Amino acid sequence: MSQIDISAIDRDLPVLIAGPTASGKSALALEIAQAQGGVIINADASQVFDGWRVLTARPDAADEARAEHILYGHVPFDSAYSAGKWLRDVAPLLNREGKRAIIVGGTGLYFLALTQGLADIPETTSEVRQQANSLRDSNKLAQMIAALDAKTSAKIDLQNPMRVQRAWEVQTQTGKGLAQWHDETPAPLVPLDHCTALVLDADTQWLNARIARRFDLMLEQGALDEARANLSRYDPELLSCKAIGAPELAAHLRGEITLDDAREAATIATRQFAKRQRTWFRARMKNWHSIKLP
Repeated sequence: MSQIDISAIDRDLPVLIAGPTASGKSALALEIAQAQGGVIINADASQVFDGWRVLTARPDAADEARAEHILYGHVPFDSAYSAGKWLRDVAPLLNREGKRAIIVGGTGLYFLALTQGLADIPETTSEVRQQANSLRDSNKLAQMIAALDAKTSAKIDLQNPMRVQRAWEVQTQTGKGLAQWHDETPAPLVPLDHCTALVLDADTQWLNARIARRFDLMLEQGALDEARANLSRYDPELLSCKAIGAPELAAHLRGEITLDDAREAATIATRQFAKRQRTWFRARMKNWHSIKLP
C-alpha cells in the first residue's frame, strides 16, 4: 500500500509508523518487516488490552504468522495502563540483537514519550485521587492552585480544572512539583535522528470511507460476538472499555439501541477520533516524514 520506497529505509535503524485509525499503518509495518526483517511492536493504546482483538483491529493470526508482533493484548482487561507503562514495556525490546524494532500505532503520546522522553512520575494513589476529586467537586480549585509551587503554576493552564488537579496530585503524592518532574525528564529512548519516523497523512474522504468499510468488516469477523463475550465484565470506567465500538455494541446487546444505530454511532465516533489524531500528528510531528494518502 505504501507511497514510500521501502528499499530506501535504513535496515539498521528502528522504524516508527504513526497515523490515524484505519489509515493502513499495520499493513505498512508488515510490508517493511517482510521486505527488510524486523519485529512489529504495538504503539496503540486500545490494542494493548486483551479481550478486544476484532474490535481494535489487532493483527490476526495470519499477520502474526508473517512477522513477530509484540505488546498486543498483553494487558489484562481490567488493568490501568499509561504512556509511562508502555515506555517501560518497550524499552527492553529496542536493542535486541537481530530484532530491529518496527513500532506502529495511533497513540501519539506513546511516540512522543519514545522520541522526546517522559518524566517518570509515580502513579497517584487512590487516596490522593479521591482527595483531589473531592476538592474539585467542591469547587475548591483555588485551594489546589494555592498549594502548587510557583514554577508549576506558571507553566500550566490554571483555568483547566483537570490540569490543576493533575499538578496538585503529583505535588501531593511526590512532594515535588510537576514542573520539576518535567525538567528532570530523562533522555529519549529513540531520538528522531536515530530512527526512521513516518507519519501517515490521510485524505479525509478517503479515510472516512475506509472507516465505514472497516467497521462493517469487524462485524462480519465477529465483533458483536466479542462484545457479547465481554459484556459481563464491561465497565465504561475501564480503559479497555473505551475502545471505539465497545460502548455502542454493549448498548445494543443490552437492548438500548439497534445494531444499525450502534454501527452508525461507532462509525461517527471513529471519524471524530481520526480527525483528532490527524490534528495532533500535524501539530506535534512536523519533523517526521509525512506520507500522503491515498
